[in-house]
Amino acid sequence: MKGIILAGGSGTRLRPLTKVTSKQLLPVYDQPMIFYPLQTLLTAGIKDILIIIAPDHAGDFLKLLGSGKEFQAKFSYEIQDKPEGLAQAFIIGKNFIGYDNVTLILGDNLYEDDFSEAIRTFKSGGRVFIKKVPDPERFGVAEFDETGKVISIEEKPKQPKSTYAVTGLYIYDNSVVQKAASLQPSSRGELEITDLNNLFLKERALDVAFVKGAWLDTGTHESLFAAGALMRKKKLG
Repeated sequence: MKGIILAGGSGTRLRPLTKVTSKQLLPVYDQPMIFYPLQTLLTAGIKDILIIIAPDHAGDFLKLLGSGKEFQAKFSYEIQDKPEGLAQAFIIGKNFIGYDNVTLILGDNLYEDDFSEAIRTFKSGGRVFIKKVPDPERFGVAEFDETGKVISIEEKPKQPKSTYAVTGLYIYDNSVVQKAASLQPSSRGELEITDLNNLFLKERALDVAFVKGAWLDTGTHESLFAAGALMRKKKLG
């Protein structure tokens, strides 16, 4: 199992903080934001990790994280010249992934859960993690049938069919590379991870699990503040 942290983008929702640094390098209590998704992968036993970064602050990531030796891991880096969708990570990371399975985590997503078992027991297809949220229109939203089975995922719907959002952790088998390459850009001009998930869903190969603990997408000032408060509470009790 390989790991990818997607830490590109321009962080426009966090301006002016991101005028001088990358969103994923901002502090969340006492650590840079990227340390949290990195720890999620390391805790799950993933030691070979590709970090995809925007060109403007690439040197800062290298200075902070280095080769991975400090973390008893191996880090590789790739540049995302333009943020053209989350699924683009598997096109940029094609050579890194090779013939392996891969776990993708977004560099601005923080979790309380330990995903070690979910990653260790993964065999094939895709596995995503959903969480009940108050603002589902910001995310990919899962639609359920009468038996509680997920039948579709819709990206940022104006009228969400549920309040369950697909969070920023995704596990896929090696077919994700080919599937990502087959995607067409959406109306937003992006290769949508939701379209990718729906391809697995169409093949009845998408496993959906629930996030039990807190999950924060720290892309806004409010969520960044909430994340810092949560991490302070966890560490200080």
